[in-house]
Amino acid sequence: DMTVCILGSPTPFLPVLLEGGTRCPGAMVLCLSPSWASRVPSESCPGAWSLLLSRGVSFKVGGHSALETFMPPRRANYVTGTFAPGDPEGGWVGELARDLDCPTGGSVPLAHRLEDTLVTRWVLAARANLPVPPTLAFVLGTRGDLPAQPAAPGVRLVRLQDPQGQQSLVQEEVGAFLGGTAMEPYGQVVVRPAGWRWRGTGTSSTHRKEEGAAVAQVVGARLRGLTEEDSVLLEAMVPTARLPVPPPRSPAPRLPMALRICTLVCRSWGDRPQLCQVACAVGRAESPVRHGAALPQGLDSSLQQWGVAAPSQRQALATRLREATEAAAAALMASEAELSPRQRGGGRARTDILGEQGAGDAVGARGHRAVLSAVSPSPGVDFLLACVDEALELVALATNGQRCLETCALAEAMGRGVGEPRGDLPRLLAEAMLHRAQRHLVEGKDILLIGAGGVSKSFVWEAARDYGLKIHLVESDPEHFAAGLVQTFLPYDSREHRRDEEHAERVLELLRSRGLRPHACLSYWDDCVVLAALVCQGLGLRGPAPAAVRVAKQKSRTHRHLQRCRRGRPPPAAFAVPCRRLRSHGDVERAAGAVPFPAVAKLEFGAGGVGVRLVENAGQCHAHAARLWRDLRDDADHPGIGLGWGNAMLLMEYVPGTEHDVDLVVFEGRLLGAWVSDNGPTRVPAFLETAACLPSCLPADRQAQLVRAALQCCRACGLRDGVFNVELKLGPAGPRLLEINPRMGGFYLRDWIREVYGPDLLLAAVLVALGVPPVLPARPAPRTHLAGVMCLASEHGPSLAGGGGMEALRELHGRGLVRLNRLFEEPEGAGEYEEPLLSVACAGATLAEACERLLGLCQGLGIDSPRYPVEHFLSHFK
Repeated sequence: DMTVCILGSPTPFLPVLLEGGTRCPGAMVLCLSPSWASRVPSESCPGAWSLLLSRGVSFKVGGHSALETFMPPRRANYVTGTFAPGDPEGGWVGELARDLDCPTGGSVPLAHRLEDTLVTRWVLAARANLPVPPTLAFVLGTRGDLPAQPAAPGVRLVRLQDPQGQQSLVQEEVGAFLGGTAMEPYGQVVVRPAGWRWRGTGTSSTHRKEEGAAVAQVVGARLRGLTEEDSVLLEAMVPTARLPVPPPRSPAPRLPMALRICTLVCRSWGDRPQLCQVACAVGRAESPVRHGAALPQGLDSSLQQWGVAAPSQRQALATRLREATEAAAAALMASEAELSPRQRGGGRARTDILGEQGAGDAVGARGHRAVLSAVSPSPGVDFLLACVDEALELVALATNGQRCLETCALAEAMGRGVGEPRGDLPRLLAEAMLHRAQRHLVEGKDILLIGAGGVSKSFVWEAARDYGLKIHLVESDPEHFAAGLVQTFLPYDSREHRRDEEHAERVLELLRSRGLRPHACLSYWDDCVVLAALVCQGLGLRGPAPAAVRVAKQKSRTHRHLQRCRRGRPPPAAFAVPCRRLRSHGDVERAAGAVPFPAVAKLEFGAGGVGVRLVENAGQCHAHAARLWRDLRDDADHPGIGLGWGNAMLLMEYVPGTEHDVDLVVFEGRLLGAWVSDNGPTRVPAFLETAACLPSCLPADRQAQLVRAALQCCRACGLRDGVFNVELKLGPAGPRLLEINPRMGGFYLRDWIREVYGPDLLLAAVLVALGVPPVLPARPAPRTHLAGVMCLASEHGPSLAGGGGMEALRELHGRGLVRLNRLFEEPEGAGEYEEPLLSVACAGATLAEACERLLGLCQGLGIDSPRYPVEHFLSHFK
């Protein structure tokens, strides 16, 4: 069972518990007492502990919850709770969550670190490159959690060996700071102690910059009693941007007001921070705007009230707020990853889980500042809205431990009270927790993988290591490079796939002789999908039925089967295309009378677009079939394109329209996730892929047509469990099926979907094979746009190899400026049987920007040419 355990008060977590109970009934468990849980030594991680729950409140569909007793106790896969300093429940929560063997969303040491203004401000300035108020910090020389020589812009660190005996040094540093160039734009400063024990105490004082002696005296007084965990900060008071506002509706004087903008961030897919929600509060300038003191309101209306009249300016500020918040959270996550397990409170502890953190420091919530604060799975961050060189600027202050979660939850509840649609906050946070729990669930599982594939599948071995999978590989090539990358290598020649029933029995014998009992079996390699289904069946494991995979694997059989599926509105038959199987020239003559020309002739079991050709008449079909049957007879002639099944062909009607890939995750016939990508025009008469983009540039309703057609075709063929890739054409009358690939999408698709949307198709396939429905984004939103082009050895070999283009692409890929996917180590095939060598893609905030960058890159590297017109290939992406 998957168990996400929430320790302590349910108040900040209740919306997430309810959402998680709907997504995964019974998986969310609330532990309200230390007597309900126990710690036992971990069986998998020496020195760590497993958390076992004997009682808990579980949440199910429809908001139902129940207090349950668990016999035997349930083992937690993910743990979080209230780790706030000073919280009455923080003691037992922190102790139960310490040094666990499962992912832990936070810890007491991490909470203390995030409450330390000096530590986090240094990270924000040095690691996130965010502007911060000019800051002078005094610490004891023995303090070890700070860098020896901080290079953070705007932050100067002074280490004191004896705070009482170094008063002259303190006066000198204070004088230099107040008279420095960094302080020129500011007239006031704040003196305050910093550290987790000081947050929320309000112990600060404000002074004019000219009062140098008084400031030094106050700093000296603060330094008395300084401990190793604390610091004394002298920082500039950055004024809030004062904007012109509409004239008042009444002659009454306008009171000075203060604004707090609260944002929630979560650690999303791929460990990337994602802004979840924004809520604002307005109060009087002379007193702090505390959480809960005023009803929240939206960012847009707050900025409008503050005098930001232009909608474009408000949108630009919202975008900058998101970028700055996510950059700050990413920097804080990266700095946490460098800490030792002891400093983090456990090897699996990370700040990525919701927690109510104590009341925050009131400094900065007055009229002098507009404060933007963030808290949640990523640490919270305070910003202020300043005016720099007559432009609005977000200045980062520190991480924030305030009650942002309750504020944003209240804002969402208020919105629903006036008919606003439900927000994304509970969903995003529940998905993040459940995803981490599922990642823990697969750790240590024995996965039988049938077929290693080539260099294009190299990501499998790295991903298996990251997920903690034990891979047992069955592979025909005894010298395959993956032999040393897996737990068990089982060389077995299965290339003659017309004997897959016999091969399946031999593989089962191999497993019995080795004593292997895998938890799941699957294949990502097109040639081996039927064999994997047969082995699954023999082991009694979850997977698509062999009969269903056979129907999908054989292209003419797929369409003939669908043409018989007449139930539904519309029925699956509506997506099938007339076609005929070709095994001889006599079949060509008969097919020519049944399939209208122009038509497409291709291999019955083919892959990668090899041998696919547009034929205008029967004569061209005869000629193409004769060449193909002569050149491609078995797997040795061209490995990996299905010749182990023979070289039979099919002739199918040519379908006009745009071509698209739909990648589906299906569990027990239910659609859990779908992603649509677009393909560019091919170089007719060949159909080798040239270009692609993700997300699709189609309208949502047209994408929905493709997804529904793909799902109906898979279900009709009997594919009810797995990750499948479906290729379709979309014309004016709707979608038509080209073929179904009963395995994960190939080429660049897994990489692109991870980059644009976050989820990993490989992990989803493993979870389905283990019998666990993967948690995927219910409403996936693209983070970026990708446009890519295929490169061929015949067209681009000289420019990439001899011209230094390949080295340039590798360097750009390493810097994150392009996405490079090697499909083959060496050129595969020649002439009309050539396969793409690699895919190169560029990202952009919009599809147009991505295409512009890609075209410029291709022109600079010589990929674009009159024979290979990249601009034409990208012209469909509008």
